[in-house]
Formats: sequence, structure tokens, C-alpha cells
Amino acid sequence: MHSKIEELSKHYSYSVNWSPEDEAYVATAIEWPSLAAHGDSPESALLEMRTLVAHCIEDCHEAGDDFPAPLSDRKFSGKFSLRIPPELHRRLSIIAAREGVSLNQLVTTRLAATV
Repeated sequence: MHSKIEELSKHYSYSVNWSPEDEAYVATAIEWPSLAAHGDSPESALLEMRTLVAHCIEDCHEAGDDFPAPLSDRKFSGKFSLRIPPELHRRLSIIAAREGVSLNQLVTTRLAATV
């Protein structure tokens, strides 16, 4: 397997959890929701998952198919549209005015505090 593909496989958003049903650790990747790998330890499950992702990338590359870009490598604009109830919009606007900040700044600060 190409070292470039192996390196790319390390950029995905992995998580490893114990599965009582499988009696094993299960690794997944947000960008590849249909894939999972098992292991006797968190480290072995993660290694198996990275290897599986690398094989999938290689298969897609050879077939000329697209594959998901790692979230860590994607470019984000910093903008998104959000629909909220009019009354919530009004209440947030009042709070922003009281605090002397823009609605955008208020919402950004509040979101950042919860993440």
C-alpha cells in the first residue's frame, strides 16, 4: 500500500468504543459511516480501522471513484445558514442589544461555550 494513502488514512475522525454485544473494541470513522473494525484493545481496533480505510481509499482510487475527504483536511467557510423560530430570533436580538454586541457575535460566543 502506498505510504501517501496510509498517511491520508490517519487524517480521518476516528472513535473507539467498547461493544458489549461484540465483546470487543469497535473503531469507526465519521467520514466512513458504513465501516467498522474490531480489536481486542482500543489500539488494535484503531489500527484495523486505519488499515481498512486505507484499503478503501486505494480501491476508490484504482476505480476512479470519489471518497470522502477527512474532516480535518476540508476547508470551511465559517458561514452557515440557521433557521430558528421568530420568537427565539427576537429574544437573541434583545440579549445582543443589551450586551452591545452583534447577533452573530452573541451566537458565536454562546456556541463556542458549549462545544
